[in-house]
Amino acid sequence: MRLTPLAKERWQRFKKIRRSYWSLWILAGAFFLSLFSEFLANDKPLVVQYEGRYFFPIVTFYSEKDFGGEYGTAADYRRLKESQRFQAGDGWMLFPPIPYSPVESFLDLPGSPPHPPSSEHWLGTDGAARDVFVRILYGFRICLGFALALTLLSTLLGIIIGGVQGYAGGKIDIFGQRLIEIWAALPFLYVVILIGAIYGRSFPLLLTITAIFAWIGISYYVRAEFLKIRELEFVTASRASGAGHIRILFKQIMPNAWTPVITLLPFSLVSGIGTLTSLDFLGFGLQPPTPSWGELLQQGLKYLHAPWLAISAVGALFITLLLATFIGEGVREAMDPKSLTRLR
Repeated sequence: MRLTPLAKERWQRFKKIRRSYWSLWILAGAFFLSLFSEFLANDKPLVVQYEGRYFFPIVTFYSEKDFGGEYGTAADYRRLKESQRFQAGDGWMLFPPIPYSPVESFLDLPGSPPHPPSSEHWLGTDGAARDVFVRILYGFRICLGFALALTLLSTLLGIIIGGVQGYAGGKIDIFGQRLIEIWAALPFLYVVILIGAIYGRSFPLLLTITAIFAWIGISYYVRAEFLKIRELEFVTASRASGAGHIRILFKQIMPNAWTPVITLLPFSLVSGIGTLTSLDFLGFGLQPPTPSWGELLQQGLKYLHAPWLAISAVGALFITLLLATFIGEGVREAMDPKSLTRLR
């Protein structure tokens, strides 16, 4: 897809805002790496060689029988590595750089959990003796993935609903605004609690519930842009020339109404991260034992004698929100037609 001259100019202006430009790369790179969390931190080896055969436990389930055992239960690879039959079969296995999973409990550690940071567990363990660093890593993928999906879905709904209101105007616009005001008055948290109690707290369900409330703010901006642009001369000329509503909507108005939408995207991302973290902290978010920053914050409040729990979660949340905010500031500055100076 070729960029327009205006889009190229805005991208160049964004690149000149160094902290925003590098924040984008850092956040995007971290999220890309988190997509492969199973290959970075897992209690299952990347590859196993046993009796001349190769196994890939990360992508395929293997039972004890596959390695000469008696039972069809999942293989315990740490115990298998030390077993005589595995060594007799010239077996070897390669673990990820961090050989722990986010739901694995280390109850054999001295003392009671949570355990303080050590050379084996860099950020310590939580109240269930699970590695905090691994849960931060997996939680980052879930948190940012949720925020990205929420931003895209809510933006799409906001564009459609706000665009229809702004383009149609009149009674449709007024009636739509009254419905939106009624919908916005519904208590979001109570809806989450009610639906979660009935249908459970899965990722898709929580995303859907949040998205049907998150589009409201975006629709206001889109509606205002459509109301303004539909009265401009080039739109009036298109109507006079016989252009249909679909052509006017998608070819004339929509391309000129992107500025507020794109400007709001990074801040919508920040809002999505905060929403999921807050719900998890209150206990109405994702179902345990899903790795969650909000759940770590809740544990930090519960275990005040283990400050590494709250410090780890707050630190990860602070850095992520700071990077997203820097990106949002850069986008806002680059999209501002009156801005000709560098953001400082």
